[in-house]
Parts: sequence; C-alpha cells; structure tokens
Amino acid sequence: MSETTTQPAAEPAPRPRRVLVLGATGTIGRAAVRALVERGHEVVCFLRPRAGAGGSLSPEASARLLPGATLRFGEVTDPASLVRDGIAGERFDVLLSCLASRTGAPKDAWAIDYQAHVDALAAARQAGVCQMVLLSAICVQKPLLAFQKAKLAFEKALMESGLTYSIVRPTAFFKSLSGQIDRIRAGKPYLLFGDGRLTACKPISDADLGRYLAECLDDESRHNRILPIGGPGRAVTPLEQGEHLFALLGRKPRFRRVPVALLDAIVFTLGALGRLAPPLREKAELARIGRYYATESMLVLNPETGRYDAEATPSYGSESLFDFYARLVAGEAAVERGDHAVF
Repeated sequence: MSETTTQPAAEPAPRPRRVLVLGATGTIGRAAVRALVERGHEVVCFLRPRAGAGGSLSPEASARLLPGATLRFGEVTDPASLVRDGIAGERFDVLLSCLASRTGAPKDAWAIDYQAHVDALAAARQAGVCQMVLLSAICVQKPLLAFQKAKLAFEKALMESGLTYSIVRPTAFFKSLSGQIDRIRAGKPYLLFGDGRLTACKPISDADLGRYLAECLDDESRHNRILPIGGPGRAVTPLEQGEHLFALLGRKPRFRRVPVALLDAIVFTLGALGRLAPPLREKAELARIGRYYATESMLVLNPETGRYDAEATPSYGSESLFDFYARLVAGEAAVERGDHAVF
C-alpha cells in the first residue's frame, strides 16, 4: 500500500471571511493566523492580556507576532469576557481554535480543552458562526489521559452542534522532537525509551500545519471530517531522530536507554502518593503523559488490528523533521519549548 499524501495541488480559491481565532500566540496558532491573513481573511484574535508561555507576552509583543490580525484581549475561560471583549457584538463566519491546555493536567484539561471550547462554540453561534476548524491531536485515538478525554468530549459536542466542522489531528510537532539537541551539543547522550524503536511519528511543521488549518475553510473535502495529518516523508523512530542529530553535529552517536519499567515505577509511585497527598496528583498525571508519549506512536491507529499504521497516516507539506534539524543546527531556526518542555 502506498503512502497517503495530501497536497494543495488544486485548492479552491479562498473566499474572504471574518475569522475569530483562539490560541493565536502558540507556534501553531501564529502559523494559522499568518496563513489566514495571506489568504485574504479578516482575522480577529482573542488573547489573554499576558499571553504566551508563563504569561511572557505583553499586548505589544503579541501584536508583533500576529501582523495583519486584529487583537482583542480578555479571558478565554470567562464566557462573558469572550462575548464582551472578543466578539464585541460583531458577526463572524468562522471560529478557528488552536487553544489547548498547557500542562494536560485534569483540571487544566477540562477547563480549557473542553469547557472553554464549549463556551466559545455557544458564543460563536450567537455571533453567526457557521463553521469551526479545531486543532485537536492524534493521540485522542487511544484516550487514556484526562486531556485526551477532554478533547474527545468537545469533538463530540462540535460534531453534534450542526456547524460545518473540520477536526484536525496532527501527528507530532517539530518542537516536541527537538528538545535534546542541547544535550548532544553539551556532550551528553541522547535519551531513548526502550530500544528507541517502540514508537514512530510523521511530524509536521508549524508552517505546513498552519496552512492546512487555513485551507480547511474552503476545501469542502475537509468539511465535517476528522482529519489526521502528518508531515512529508516516512515515519521516523526516536532512534533515527537521535542518529540524524549526531550526524548533523558531527558527533559519534551516544545513547542512554531508559527502561519503560522505570517509567511504570514512577507512575505507580506518584499515583500511590497522590492518593495520600493531593498536590502530587498532578505530577502523577504528568508522569502518565510522559509514559504515553514514550510508548505510543503518533500515527493513525487501525481499529481492526489495534496497531499504528504509517502508510494510512496522510502526509502534507514540504518541510520534513530532518530538514528542520538541519536548519536548527545551522542556527537558522529556533525551538520554543514553553510549558511543555521535557528535556
């Protein structure tokens, strides 16, 4: 079976619309806004006054990141603020959300991935919105974690809303797979879980994913569908990622293998302690998230076999992970780790 490839060869001409964007200051959100503006849409971004990782962005800094868009400020978890400060009595055609919980911890996940989206959907419908494009995640195929269940709950609400929808489930992001370059530069080994071949993914660049999201407004083949999407080329394992980074840096490969059993022990211990000490419950969930990503591939899951299928995972875009690594090593690109840094 040949690899499934999705390319914008004959994309329809965009019809300019008013688009309300949530989660615009994240790297994917910025790319989506840029693509929307380039396609001639009128874009309004609803942001926190101190946006970005750790609230590091002032309104002026946010404006520099989002040229061509109108910025409005308020609190996305407050429905009244969204209506008053974001929609402001105006009509919109499309709601596009790249909003996601920062940690994935249960309280944060249900507040952002579910409730904030439910409230935004209700407000958007009152403002005339008839279409929504949602950035979700491919890992919801196998929902074992709170944030995955929260995302799925909103996906269901969106599909039942009557709006035209596109639910985009990307495989993996370049920034999530680039956290160990500084370790290698410092002469440290590349960390692998198990033998480094337990998982694989087809990561997609910010720019390619942002363009894909923007194209969902006009591409009717993407309407009322769940859309798994990866970047170009074949699926790669963590071992291959490490080998490629060592080669680019001209270093002899050095790996440190972390047994999955060690992750299991950490998850079990923190889970047990969390039942006694509530502050440790969030750490236990974060440990479960780490174990999930260490042992599950970010590819389409075949429901009949229960196995991940690289060939069934659609490809899109022009930049591969290894292209990005080359630019990263050359100093032509940078990685914003933000609140999701692991290494």
